[in-house]
Amino acid sequence: MIRAFQWDLARQVERLDWLLAQLPRYADWGYQELYLHLEDAVEYPSLPGVARADAYTYREFAALVNAAERVGIKVVPIVNLLGHTQYLIKVPGLRDLNERRAPDGSPLPQGQICPLHPRTLEVAEKLLRDMAPFCAAGKVHVGLDESFHLGQHPLSQKEIARIGRAAHFAGHVVRLHELTGSLGLQLGMWADMLNFLPEAIPLLPRDIAAYEWYYYKFARRPRVELFNFAESNVGERLRARGIEYWGCPMNGAFRFEPLPSFRDRLDNLAAWWRHCRRVGAGGFLVTSWEPQRLANELTTVIDAAAAGLWLEPKASKAHAMLSRGFGRVFGQCGAQAAATAALACDRFPFGGYPRWQLNERWECAPRRESLRNYQKEARGLAKIIPAARGLPVPLRASIELRRYLAERDVFLRQAARGRATPRKAAALAHFLETGLRAARVMWARTRDPRVRGPNEAMLLRDAKRLRQWRGQPLRRGQPGGSALGGCWQLCYTVDNFAPAAQLVAVEQQSPDGRWKTRQSCHTIEFQACAARRRNGLVRQHVAPVSWDGDEAGFPRLRLVIRGVGQVKISGVELTDGQKTWRAPLRKKILGRPAPSRGWPELDWKENQDTMAIRFDR
Repeated sequence: MIRAFQWDLARQVERLDWLLAQLPRYADWGYQELYLHLEDAVEYPSLPGVARADAYTYREFAALVNAAERVGIKVVPIVNLLGHTQYLIKVPGLRDLNERRAPDGSPLPQGQICPLHPRTLEVAEKLLRDMAPFCAAGKVHVGLDESFHLGQHPLSQKEIARIGRAAHFAGHVVRLHELTGSLGLQLGMWADMLNFLPEAIPLLPRDIAAYEWYYYKFARRPRVELFNFAESNVGERLRARGIEYWGCPMNGAFRFEPLPSFRDRLDNLAAWWRHCRRVGAGGFLVTSWEPQRLANELTTVIDAAAAGLWLEPKASKAHAMLSRGFGRVFGQCGAQAAATAALACDRFPFGGYPRWQLNERWECAPRRESLRNYQKEARGLAKIIPAARGLPVPLRASIELRRYLAERDVFLRQAARGRATPRKAAALAHFLETGLRAARVMWARTRDPRVRGPNEAMLLRDAKRLRQWRGQPLRRGQPGGSALGGCWQLCYTVDNFAPAAQLVAVEQQSPDGRWKTRQSCHTIEFQACAARRRNGLVRQHVAPVSWDGDEAGFPRLRLVIRGVGQVKISGVELTDGQKTWRAPLRKKILGRPAPSRGWPELDWKENQDTMAIRFDR
């Protein structure tokens, strides 16, 4: 198998000098190809409006590719040409490419490009011609993943009515294949859409490469989240068609996590390695996604640990693999201690949208959730901190930031109950200052220190909210100050008993009769323990409610589910900490079962099911 790694440069720009310094190390570890996820992070001379302000210039990008070639690593640019094409639609002159349309027929501001738009191939050719000189491996990856808006443009609807969605998708692949072939390049694409459109596989050109991704451990085959984690046989079907097949694990964290779950990542790598060898895959690509909240050197550690699969296949235990990864990146001294500390952090994952929403909305801190687990987490991380002083700087800084988030979780839940004190607020302010320094270190080691990273920006917002909270009088049983929003909260329990891709939201009816979303949360959690067809993950959700407490104007509320799948709802209460109104239902299933095959109607704005909330009064 070809051994490859990926850098996601679309979310943030890494310093060119840092990237160049990594290339000889990856070559020493046995990597042969580098995939670059770009979007608007590079200059396209033929489309001058696409690149963002801090994008790599054409000359800088050439320097990166040439440096990779000098150490024996071939570059494969990723040029998204269906899903994830907001980088094109944002340009006013390209807005009309959008698949999504307003009722009057005008293109919406967000979406993805339409495969049949008269200008799509013209724009694709310009992008690909600009990138062709950098396709050192003789191929270009065109994305095509997560394209769930497919079929919304009138032109698409017309063709789908005639030949079906699978043939419509395959037709786009064939046209791009002809275009890349004219440039002397092999076409690569992500394989996830083939789970939903398997009839497209026999229609695909045989000389393409298809890359299947899945980011949890698995026993035999990867699984499909939108099908309630049913097994995928896409790999076998592609191989039977004679199409080159790649397996793709992931090296980092998800969305708002400041640390990877190291054991989950290593288990995912090992599962893919076994699967790729079993099906005779052409390649093994360790992908990287959304690393902007991470110290990027820690994803490098996981790439280095992954190299143990072919360099030291007998050292397959998680601690051994990870300690060798730290050793390859930071030197052998302290590598075992670093692996021990990193795996210890795995016991305290900062995961799940109900928790992440506190990054933006302190008023969603739950009143009735037990503090015990959060206090245990804060104490556990506190024990790791002293040992971290002798560890690699990016790991130590990441643990310090994680410690702040744990202390914030405790404080906000205390504050929501009216039990936070000025002394506790002062302690949180201390942890916040440490977290700010850590966030700056995590960012500046590989990125422009003059730019404020997302972790630093979040903590600065936290500092403002904390100052606001400390300036308000304390009232027992009610949130302390306007930093936590209004007094009334709708509290409810969500049992994600059959995980798929659900979003649960609370809507409140306004005086004019319209329903307004007060709060919403995705239920998916990016942990191996959550990637099961049935699990016991139960989370407390909270929505702030606009109400002055006057029973004559009691708020009209409803719970809704969007996306794909079902959840169980229970324990619905409206409370201000002193007075509580309870809904009489014990437990209700909201939504429809996730499909086991076919096209998923994934729309985060359309309600799939609704439950009116009535209270005993």
